[in-house]
Amino acid sequence: MDAELNSAPVLGDPQLIERLVVNLADSAVRHNHREREGSWVSLWTGTDRGRPVLRIANSGRVIPSDQVAGLFQPFRRLGAERVRGRGRDGLGLGLSIVAAVAAAHGGSVAARPRPEGGLSVTVTLPATGTRADRDAPAARAPRTT
Repeated sequence: MDAELNSAPVLGDPQLIERLVVNLADSAVRHNHREREGSWVSLWTGTDRGRPVLRIANSGRVIPSDQVAGLFQPFRRLGAERVRGRGRDGLGLGLSIVAAVAAAHGGSVAARPRPEGGLSVTVTLPATGTRADRDAPAARAPRTT
């Protein structure tokens, strides 16, 4: 795994943000194409126009572009044969939780398949101190994570 972790302060619920990151990283690792030499997972954090951004990508199998949006729906799985290691019997909730946590914090999730295989997922959250931060359910007990 390759990681470039730049400062990206987030105002929100620390446990939910942690769950978002863990679910996203776990999915990228489990769906990576380990059999192929040179397989990789890449994680990047930083800001874009003042907004915190988390981007994770992997070298997994090719995902048809018409199936990408469905990956964020609850109980949606592309098939156990695509998963390596533990969790072959997963419920298909990991990425739907990522999308729900991002939305609850006023953010968004975008995914795009990589033509050579794998997926790149970008989570963008509101800049700290924005109206979306104040309106998010987690804003009742704001903490910077």
